[in-house]
Amino acid sequence: MVGVAIGTMSLIIVLSVFNGLEDLIRSLYRSFDADLQISLKEGKFFDYEEEMAQQLLAIEGVESITRVMEDNVLVRYNDGETVVRMKGVSPEFIQHNKLEDYITEGQIKLQEKEQNFAIVGRGIRYDLAINPRNDFLALQFYYPKNIKPGVTNPSSMYNSGILMPAGVFAIEKQYDEKYIFVPLRFAEKLIGKKGKLTAIEVNLDENKEVEKVQEQMVAQFGETFEILNSDEQHASLLQAIKIEKLFVYLTFTFILAVASFNIFFSLTMLALDKKRDVSILYAMGASKQIIRKIFLVEGSIISFSGAIVGAALGLIICFLQQQYGLVSMGMASAVQEAYPVKMLLSDFIFTMGSIILITMLASFKPASVAVKSLEVHRL
Repeated sequence: MVGVAIGTMSLIIVLSVFNGLEDLIRSLYRSFDADLQISLKEGKFFDYEEEMAQQLLAIEGVESITRVMEDNVLVRYNDGETVVRMKGVSPEFIQHNKLEDYITEGQIKLQEKEQNFAIVGRGIRYDLAINPRNDFLALQFYYPKNIKPGVTNPSSMYNSGILMPAGVFAIEKQYDEKYIFVPLRFAEKLIGKKGKLTAIEVNLDENKEVEKVQEQMVAQFGETFEILNSDEQHASLLQAIKIEKLFVYLTFTFILAVASFNIFFSLTMLALDKKRDVSILYAMGASKQIIRKIFLVEGSIISFSGAIVGAALGLIICFLQQQYGLVSMGMASAVQEAYPVKMLLSDFIFTMGSIILITMLASFKPASVAVKSLEVHRL
């Protein structure tokens, strides 16, 4: 029983941690991504027209849209330089305060009257030693032009611009070391694509179902554009987490199957040890079915008791982790202090069902051995 309980408890805890990590990743993405993203199926830049914005805002559930122009650029600051992902966004991005909870230095500001500002990721801030409080050093942006043969002047091979860093954000390493937010008007000028976008991000009302709005947009714009929700924008990573969770489940189930040999051998030895008692029961009128049932019930007691106790222990430990954060994430504490856990009823059902099935199967052979001992005794 103790072995079954420990196996059940371990499997529930591990699956709950995977659920928590999946939710944590989704929450981090929501702080960066919009509910829906519209981009070209083929190509990068597309022409933006006000008519398209009006059609999107006319869809029930759409709260606002953010125009986006995104591309790789070279950034210099003081004596350092690096290639980053510049994301030019329209003012609606700031109005939704998506980065408000993740600003670690400075303030969330992209433009003030005619002056433009940048919000940089913390990884880039450390890489280039950026100081948002220094008003004498600016970020220098460079974007290559379409170079034609015969051009000899280096300055004509690229567009350039400067911005003062207004703030630093810290969401997740993947974003912190890669992204810089700038005003859309600055990105258009630097890239040289006035009136064009790489994507439109759509923000929905809180109570609106994303799937229904997505279906309407696909029906209206699906021929040319690709409309992705937050999960679809990061489908590969979320799919990897689900596959890892599946393999963990299969691995622990296999370990429990191996551990069930203890039950098999224990019941087999019991059947051999109780030959005399079984013969007496048989002589008193007990049928083979009753004798077989005795050993099956004993296996059931082991499996059900172990599964229930293990599930209860797993529930208690996961609850304590949720409330008090018993186990810290260590280096990842900047994102989450303790390992996140999320308990799902389906995990409990599949875990307990699998363990009960395994232990019950391990009980059939000992029950058959007990019945066969009657035949040998009769001979």
